[in-house]
Amino acid sequence: MKPPPHPHGGASTLFALLSLSLLLLRLLLRLRLAAFRDAALSLNLLARLRLRPVLLRLPPPDGAAATTLRVWCPSTPSTKPPLLLLHGFGGDAKWTWARNLPRLCRHFHVYAPDLVFFGAHSRSSSPLRSVPFQARCAADAMRLLGVRRYDVAGISYGGFVAYRMAAAEARDAVGRVVVMTSGVAAAPGEMREMAAREDRTVEEALLPKTAEGLRFLVRRSMHRPPPWMPDFVLDDFIQLMCVDQRKERAELLQELLKNGAGFDPLPVLTQETLIIWGDKDQVFPVDLGHRLHRHLGEKSRLEIVKDAGHALQLEGADRVSKFIKSFLLDERRIGPGVSVAQK
Repeated sequence: MKPPPHPHGGASTLFALLSLSLLLLRLLLRLRLAAFRDAALSLNLLARLRLRPVLLRLPPPDGAAATTLRVWCPSTPSTKPPLLLLHGFGGDAKWTWARNLPRLCRHFHVYAPDLVFFGAHSRSSSPLRSVPFQARCAADAMRLLGVRRYDVAGISYGGFVAYRMAAAEARDAVGRVVVMTSGVAAAPGEMREMAAREDRTVEEALLPKTAEGLRFLVRRSMHRPPPWMPDFVLDDFIQLMCVDQRKERAELLQELLKNGAGFDPLPVLTQETLIIWGDKDQVFPVDLGHRLHRHLGEKSRLEIVKDAGHALQLEGADRVSKFIKSFLLDERRIGPGVSVAQK
């Protein structure tokens, strides 16, 4: 798949690598560990995985609003099949897929956007906050990049967007679908009831303002959270990921609780679908994975990752990447089934 032209590509990439290297040194000296990690991830994508960020101006959904989307794209053409990766609320594309990209990039032509209102560059003046809006933006981005046919994988909020793309906005473009730990099978009213049972609002839980709040989110999302989470690192991450466009992301959450993926009733996908869930998920219980599997029927398969929570792409990175590669490349037909991946 041929990527869009990039003027002075070699020189600009070299300049970006030098700039990131200097930034890494400055951040390390200041003990800005989250910002250091962010810059290191960018350097890894550019230098090792040969992915480069492309900023796209999308067609306005209402004829007036301006929307830009940053997408990490392959730097060079290849014959590998295209794969679109959609992140959730826990971070942008770099942070979400950091442990999966090395393996997936060996087998796929990967496109990883920062969804609208996530990251420093994906922005919109549109008042729309719905999953259909996000799905339309992702589909428009792939069209602008010249990718006519691709598979899509989404986790959590990204799973809602992936499902919506496959059912509506990009139905003719999406080949196979991977949905990970996403409550797409839950009715909006059911999701509101789940949120109401918590001891903090959904905005407080998913958009933390304090180190304590972020520590709660990490422990809720992971079955085996990091044992060492000092306040200064968590505060740095909050400044990096949870401050900019906070209002817009809070509105995305409220719209998600109100309307889900924007379907009533939820359609059955025509594409073959792989569902991946962590058996220790405390955000969307594994029962929702079984429910989605029953809803989709024989064209779907459910893989349950043992001892993994909601952030299973981090805790079970090797198993998740293996499942995706096997489903999208090694298998041509799937039947109904449920399996459990051991450690």
